[in-house]
Amino acid sequence: MNPSPHKFEDLSPTGDFANGESLTVEQALANLESADLGLRFYAAWWLGRFRIGEAAAITGLIKALEDEADRTPEGGYPLRRNAARALGKLGDHQAVLPLIRCLDCSDFYVREAAAQSLEMLGDPVCIPALIKLLQVGLQGEHLISQPNLSQPYDAILEALGTLRATEFIRLIKPFLEHPIELVQYAAARAMYQLTQEAVYGERLVQALAGEKLQLRRAVLADLGAIGYLPAADAIAQTLAENSLKLISLKGLLEHQVNHITPSTFSEGAIKVINLMDSLL
Repeated sequence: MNPSPHKFEDLSPTGDFANGESLTVEQALANLESADLGLRFYAAWWLGRFRIGEAAAITGLIKALEDEADRTPEGGYPLRRNAARALGKLGDHQAVLPLIRCLDCSDFYVREAAAQSLEMLGDPVCIPALIKLLQVGLQGEHLISQPNLSQPYDAILEALGTLRATEFIRLIKPFLEHPIELVQYAAARAMYQLTQEAVYGERLVQALAGEKLQLRRAVLADLGAIGYLPAADAIAQTLAENSLKLISLKGLLEHQVNHITPSTFSEGAIKVINLMDSLL
């Protein structure tokens, strides 16, 4: 049975493994080849967490994407998941094609991690493979009548938005009506990125007033990612942790700074800075 799409899955180590300072690069690289599955799992996480972009790390993590030893009773691949996430953080484009192959993995969370990392790497060569997964939930250009939860649609949609897959807007738009709210928000995020139409940004702003904290947190991340400036006040007033609101506002500010000359600040940027200051 496939899990429902979700925004986050925490695969970070706990307990003794949580202390990243206890490992060196050399140990992490050696552990990635260890017979101990726990050491391998932790090494893949550690290399991504501390952004170890050495050639040996990239090679080892790509190899781990095909691991068959680390399996859960349900058939999942925890090591592959951590390796896929790490490769996105390391930014090496050698990982693009191996990650595309991961989109065919039987593990939902490996496919999700691969989509997220392909978004980070930003290479449009992966767009056709992402569209192939998206179409699992469609019949033509419409959602299938029975809700399909077999794919990480939120991660796929977010990647397509970031990758500027404008030629596939007609396939992305139907997901605005998906029964899973996180998928709806991901579709709105992608549609704003692809069209710059305020109606999609405003849909996310309205979602900040929702009852579920987890969903409000997700929308804060979406608004920060698209840099939707009219959301600034609503972000600052959202019933959520100040730390998350600050991250979202930081996304708005970075978007503003990237679109103005270095010697000036727009009124929007100044407003966001003041809102951030009020949350500190």
